[in-house]
Amino acid sequence: MQADVLRISDIYANAHGIDRDRDWALLKLQEELGELTAEHLRLSGRARGVPDAQALGDEAADVLGMLLIYCAGAGIDLEAAMRRKWLKWLEPQTEA
Repeated sequence: MQADVLRISDIYANAHGIDRDRDWALLKLQEELGELTAEHLRLSGRARGVPDAQALGDEAADVLGMLLIYCAGAGIDLEAAMRRKWLKWLEPQTEA
């Protein structure tokens, strides 16, 4: 999935003349998180506008896409980081 997201990002950046440095990816990630938050607020009746459950999913996809782009630029192997940080809890724990 990450390779496809990066390819789409390349196409978009080339079409719109966007310089995608590491700061850009992090700032876009923050922007997309704000849009996800706004849609969440609409769906929970705490913001103006028409709630749209599909838009919530679309904004969540934007957050994931931008996270993948940021991680690629930062040299983060997200799958390895998830195994190290989260998935380790699925393994039997030994007591020290």
